Amino acid sequence: MSAHQSALPVRRLGSTDVTVSAVGLGCAPLGGLFTPVDPVTATATVDAAWAGGVRHFDTAPHYGAGLSETRLGNALAPKDRDAYTLSTKLGRILVDHEGQWDLWAEPNGKRAEFDYSYRAAHDSYRSSLERLGAERVEIGLIHDADDHRDAALEGTYRALAELKAGGRIGAIGIGMNSTEHAADLIERADFDTALIAGRYTLLDQSALDRLYPLCLDRGVSVIAAGVFNSGILADPRPGATFNYAAADPRMVAKAQAIAAVCDRHGTPLRAAALQFTAAHPAVASILVGARNPAEVDDALAMYAHPIPGALWHDLKRAGLLAEEAPVP
Repeated sequence: MSAHQSALPVRRLGSTDVTVSAVGLGCAPLGGLFTPVDPVTATATVDAAWAGGVRHFDTAPHYGAGLSETRLGNALAPKDRDAYTLSTKLGRILVDHEGQWDLWAEPNGKRAEFDYSYRAAHDSYRSSLERLGAERVEIGLIHDADDHRDAALEGTYRALAELKAGGRIGAIGIGMNSTEHAADLIERADFDTALIAGRYTLLDQSALDRLYPLCLDRGVSVIAAGVFNSGILADPRPGATFNYAAADPRMVAKAQAIAAVCDRHGTPLRAAALQFTAAHPAVASILVGARNPAEVDDALAMYAHPIPGALWHDLKRAGLLAEEAPVP
């Protein structure tokens, strides 16, 4: 058992019986995001997370056109199935495709296409179970429905609600990168959880306006992903990425100013980024993406890193953090 084990509380999602560890492993990188990942390394990454107390693993058919689900399933195969929580996503189906595809560096003859129909949701769920080698998934999320909200509610949501009523999924929710569209869906249907990437971080607190208050009001537990805004909060150098594109100079300057305050308090920026996001009362868990065991170990160490209260005070005083943002 690693030193981090005791540092991961377990939280319930909404009013369901589904629980997640306070830090979960985001498994998009295991599908070969940007660069290939050796399957042995993928398994070692999951093992490192497990050793650190992580018991929530999030994937999607979209990630590497099924590669992430397959690798995660293989890595978890020896583990006690009742000891962890799986989440995957619906709203895309895999189709035949030759050559390179999108952000994924390991072509496998497939790519994902949007399909929010009721039938596609059921097909997608069955295919995910096959790739994961699992009889069930605890959390089903509607994936990236920003521009397809009506279709997603008519098709994918109806299928998920049925799967939940039939005891085949424990919690249902959305997985998105936006705040307004996410809030719109939450107002229109019954969800247990919302996986939101990059909208409540040291650089972007847009979720404070409408989304997080709405989640608190409706008892929707947030799983917060993208805590480093795709890289800039891990290493705020010129050319760093923010939301998967090159960050503009103002954003880099702000990240560097935050890093300077952290330095003064002897705190790594990564620690402040993780713990800030985790401190909001709407957030049940933060999701950290990793492509190797070292990244997992670093994230768990940063999550447990002591941070002086004065650091948050100084960030707010310097106007680098929203005054109303809850801090650890």
